[in-house]
Amino acid sequence: MAFFGGAGVSTASGIPDFRSLNGLYNQRGYTYAPETMLSHSFYVSHPEEFFDFYRHVMCVPDAKPNRCHYKLAELEAAGKLAAVVTQNIDGLHQAAGSKRVIELHGSTHRNVCQRCGAVYSQEWVLASEGVPRCGRCGGAVKPDVVLYEESLNERDLVAAMEAIASCDLLVIGGTSLVVYPAAGLVQYFRGDDLVVCNLQPTPQDAAANLVCACDISEAFDF
Repeated sequence: MAFFGGAGVSTASGIPDFRSLNGLYNQRGYTYAPETMLSHSFYVSHPEEFFDFYRHVMCVPDAKPNRCHYKLAELEAAGKLAAVVTQNIDGLHQAAGSKRVIELHGSTHRNVCQRCGAVYSQEWVLASEGVPRCGRCGGAVKPDVVLYEESLNERDLVAAMEAIASCDLLVIGGTSLVVYPAAGLVQYFRGDDLVVCNLQPTPQDAAANLVCACDISEAFDF
């Protein structure tokens, strides 16, 4: 079994998604649109504004895992779940105890010096001001998250493909399957059973053996 999850897994923990009415795309108060502020070119040209947005919107240090996160960790510990493939950057799967987590879009819990490669925590970045600088060499510290205009990590992509291609049961949860290339990974599934759990319809609903249109934390409350 493998799990492929998106923003809906995190919204159950109080983290806003991107496209819903209350999502990041519809928040106000910033001069630039969120999708612009999350681009590589904006990070380069407006680093101060980028890190203000990153600290106040993208990092959610008080978020806690929900029932979905914990149940997936339980299934992994029981030998029933081979991998979690996630589009989220909040680290909640690991916080719940999952060990085999493939983070397609990176994590706010890893922030890397672009000069010497030193890795800093989310807490360190939140405690810094302006553009964070490496304490070792003074280099700029960039979040290890995939921004718009950047490619997904090839190693993570391959690992996700292999996890999905080799499982007999694939559970898709909390994702509308409209963001590529991540959504395209589902095409590698060759197993027997497909389950989709999402509040809104997805392109895979017709192919699924079971579709649950409900809050994902409720679906995993067993």
